[in-house]
Amino acid sequence: MTYQFLLTLAVILFSTKLLSILASKIQLPQVVGSLLAGLLLGPSALGILQPSDFLSTLSELGVVLIMFTAGMGTSIKDLRSSGKAGFLVALIGVLLPLGMGAALMLWFDPSEGMMGAIFMGTVLTATSVSITVETLQEIGKLSTKVGNTILAAALIDDVLGLICLTLVTSMADAQVSLPMVLFKVFLFFIFAGVVGVLSSRFLNWYDSRVPERDLHRFPVLAFVLCLFMAWAGEVLFGVSDIIGAFAAGLVISTTPKQQYIQSKFSPLSYLLLSPIFFANFGLEMTLPTLSERLILFTILLLAVGLISKLVGCGLGAKLCGFTNRQCTQIGLGMVCRGEVALIVANKGMDMGVIGQDYFGPIIILIIACSVLTPVLLKVAFRGEDRYAGLQESPLVDKLQLQSQVDVVTARLIRQDAEKRSPKKKA
Repeated sequence: MTYQFLLTLAVILFSTKLLSILASKIQLPQVVGSLLAGLLLGPSALGILQPSDFLSTLSELGVVLIMFTAGMGTSIKDLRSSGKAGFLVALIGVLLPLGMGAALMLWFDPSEGMMGAIFMGTVLTATSVSITVETLQEIGKLSTKVGNTILAAALIDDVLGLICLTLVTSMADAQVSLPMVLFKVFLFFIFAGVVGVLSSRFLNWYDSRVPERDLHRFPVLAFVLCLFMAWAGEVLFGVSDIIGAFAAGLVISTTPKQQYIQSKFSPLSYLLLSPIFFANFGLEMTLPTLSERLILFTILLLAVGLISKLVGCGLGAKLCGFTNRQCTQIGLGMVCRGEVALIVANKGMDMGVIGQDYFGPIIILIIACSVLTPVLLKVAFRGEDRYAGLQESPLVDKLQLQSQVDVVTARLIRQDAEKRSPKKKA
């Protein structure tokens, strides 16, 4: 057995923390520092670290935990109220990038044909929400109307992206059955609803029978639910594991011990899994060598990728009554691409409908969006009070979720607020 992985983890944790501190010093989100640490240490720059199955596994667990934590910090009531807006934002945010990406490919290289153009458009449809979630948590805006709309839209976007990928794949591969995929997605939501109701009832029942000294059992049960839902979503129903993890988090958000459970997961995410996820994301990105022609295409693809999501999602938000500033914030929150774009690109190349030369521009698009999204989001929210627009009362509950203060401290703050507030007349 080799113990090299211990040194690897030490290097990753130290470098991500160091660069995160430096990023915050120059008013950049700390997640940018973690991403840059992976890029600098990986094959793209210094070559000190290499991607590995071990890091990929921990990274996947990290993104599952990020989305699980986001689910715990989200009110189902608020998410439901954002459902209409989220659907419209996601729908236009999928259709416009699909159309603009396909049009760019047809104009730039007609020899790739219609299928190649559609696949390139599909690359631009899916949003990678993990970096956005981390940034919104950092600046205290995840549990706002804008944050909930981005979360709802990103989850719907993921499903629409899956349908879109299946549709274009079925056009090029007769072995893929679109009706079966749609049926499995429908079954997943039924499954998630049933498991959610049963789990919530069990945890509420269990809460009434467990003494205070045995509270440590609740985080264990919550994590079991998270891992099971993530596995079921990916393996049994073919949807992303992060959707299953988010659904598990929503279930936990309805239980009395939600704050206590989240307080126990914060150190695990902060100390280990989140830094590894973002660093590994950078490690796996290898900057390709490009010709002048492909450099031009990369610039155009990046411009289309940014503008199509910003305009498409912003337009959807505008139709739902958001202000211009909120539309910009929502659009920027949906800009980031990630592993789904790589999956689509790989699928297209495996099927021979996208040339290998275009994989490089897609890699650069993902890297650029991953770095630019947190920076642009922070600029878009600049000047707003950190806790302005937080939803669900009492307010201190949301403050606790965003700043990750100690549960006891939160309880003392709440009690002090109750003493200071005027009592209602009977």
